[in-house]
Amino acid sequence: MSDWMTSGADAPCSPTTISHDRRVRRRAGRLKLGVPTLCIAALLSVPLMQSVAARDRGQFANTSPDLKAWFDSLRSGKGPCCSDADGSAVSDVDWESNSGHYKVRIDGMWLDVPDEAVITVPNRVGRTMVWPIQGSSGTVIRCFMPGSMT
Repeated sequence: MSDWMTSGADAPCSPTTISHDRRVRRRAGRLKLGVPTLCIAALLSVPLMQSVAARDRGQFANTSPDLKAWFDSLRSGKGPCCSDADGSAVSDVDWESNSGHYKVRIDGMWLDVPDEAVITVPNRVGRTMVWPIQGSSGTVIRCFMPGSMT
């Protein structure tokens, strides 16, 4: 019988050696990121977090509190309008109504407005408004409020 210490073979496996070997192999497969890499990643993500969190960019500074509260309360069958999207005024040439259904032109493309996206409360501002959401499958209309079409 040979002596494993002098033969150059690996030591016999004990439970402690086996669990240590497994931990080393698990760690070897992990992605090793240094502190500089993590700092750069954190700095690059700050503008993204700010743009996602910021909804009010000061455009409502001269709006009455009652009108702002009214806008914040607007809902369609698809949910609250101002929660995920910014509303935009639409010129009369960029929307149309036909047999109770609406279409709106956004970025040069005509989109059908889903019936559940139409806001049915009286329009306190008079102009047509749309709340589009850009997604991976294109533009979805969250809310649409027809104007007076004057």
